[in-house]
Amino acid sequence: MKPVTGSRSFTEGGTPHSGRPTLVFLVGFMGAGKTSVGRALGHRLGWSFEDLDDRIQQRGGRSIPEIFQASGEVEFRRMESAALRELLAEAGATPRIVALGGGAFAQQENVDRIQQAAATVVFLDGPAEELFRRCEQEQRERPLRRDLKQFRELYDQRRPVYLKATRRIDTQGKDVEKVAVEVACCLGLV
Repeated sequence: MKPVTGSRSFTEGGTPHSGRPTLVFLVGFMGAGKTSVGRALGHRLGWSFEDLDDRIQQRGGRSIPEIFQASGEVEFRRMESAALRELLAEAGATPRIVALGGGAFAQQENVDRIQQAAATVVFLDGPAEELFRRCEQEQRERPLRRDLKQFRELYDQRRPVYLKATRRIDTQGKDVEKVAVEVACCLGLV
């Protein structure tokens, strides 16, 4: 799978009638808070929330670290793209928030599908050092988080792609609820 290249940007996603988004993808690097903010935002708006990684784990019957260990990153990315295709095929008029894994938006085929779905994409941004600290505090294994140097290199590689999102929210020093409110406000949903 090819990483995203080029300079295509997203336009505001939404329904043709209201102009308000009904499908919102949260993207960003590890530790950005996509899942936590997505849950809080879903609760605040009364929208359904899904973490694409949860779908992958359910379909594969294994955790993300187990998939990486047994099958490698290439197979994981294939499973991730299949899960995204399935999710988009199910998307309807019911408003939904989806958290994508850090590498999902870095794959051009995924970006193309999201763009074709006229979805709104919000980049949850923060400095690499803060995101690394957040990951260290979690009680879960992240296959691509090794040391700060490698973490920063991968962050620097992916960040230009994330910046193509519809909106960018700075998460530095903010708690989950504050970020969720900012996302809702920037999308005109409150």
